[in-house]
Amino acid sequence: MAEVIGVRFKEVGKVYYFDPLDNKLSAGDMVIVETARGLECGKVATPNKTVSDEELAYPLKPLIRIATENDLRHLEENKLKEKEAYRICEQKIANHKLEMKLVSVECTFDNSKILFYFTADGRVDFRALVKDLASVFRTRIELRQIGVRDEAKMLGGLGVCGKPFCCASFMGEFQPVSIKMAKEQGLSLSPVKISGTCGRLMCCLKYEQDAYTDLLKKTPKVGAIVNTPDGKGLVVENNLIARTLKVKLNNTPPEAPAKTFNVKQCKIVKDGYIKVDKEEMEKLKGLE
Repeated sequence: MAEVIGVRFKEVGKVYYFDPLDNKLSAGDMVIVETARGLECGKVATPNKTVSDEELAYPLKPLIRIATENDLRHLEENKLKEKEAYRICEQKIANHKLEMKLVSVECTFDNSKILFYFTADGRVDFRALVKDLASVFRTRIELRQIGVRDEAKMLGGLGVCGKPFCCASFMGEFQPVSIKMAKEQGLSLSPVKISGTCGRLMCCLKYEQDAYTDLLKKTPKVGAIVNTPDGKGLVVENNLIARTLKVKLNNTPPEAPAKTFNVKQCKIVKDGYIKVDKEEMEKLKGLE
């Protein structure tokens, strides 16, 4: 077991653990810690707590100090440097005629390195650009190509729901999202309707997936044969949220509409499922 504090270096970023060295810290406190990039100033996201050794995937680095007024002033100065570095880098990219889009710039707290984040359709030979930037800033320069999801997280904005991007508001890390989730949730498979501003599948598809997975286990699929209070029939449509089934009963005329039942009223017949082609299924659903 070890006592740790969780520190975040970006407004919505991953939380890293550090040894507080007997200091009692609260959420929101600014601290100076040593990272793989050198000294960094971060905000305490998780106050002192005890975690098991299994949760620590790496050796704990100690807290250097609680941020002073000078440290916070230096942090603000770095933000001004980042704006100037962004302007200069954009000019250099244009001068070198490189097919890349600058997204963000970060200066490490100790000014040992400047990181430039960019997007591009393919690989970019930026060696000449790095030399040019190094001659201007006289420090280590690092260019990192990022994806469109990372770009959206850095820049922020409003989603189709009218709220700020989830990735820029509260998501520490991206979760894998698949087209299968949209299918299981009964959503339109049109890329325009299920894609976020970044052009990738919306992260919010992940939020309710566990509930849909659980409901799918308890709900007869389309094509299942079920026993209902009115007799045996074929499931032609199911509504996972409303927990209802539309069943075409065997003892009704072909022109009769499918009847709606609650899932609790239906029992799956053990002899399996009937495969019905798409056109026939649309006919059965449309008989109303």
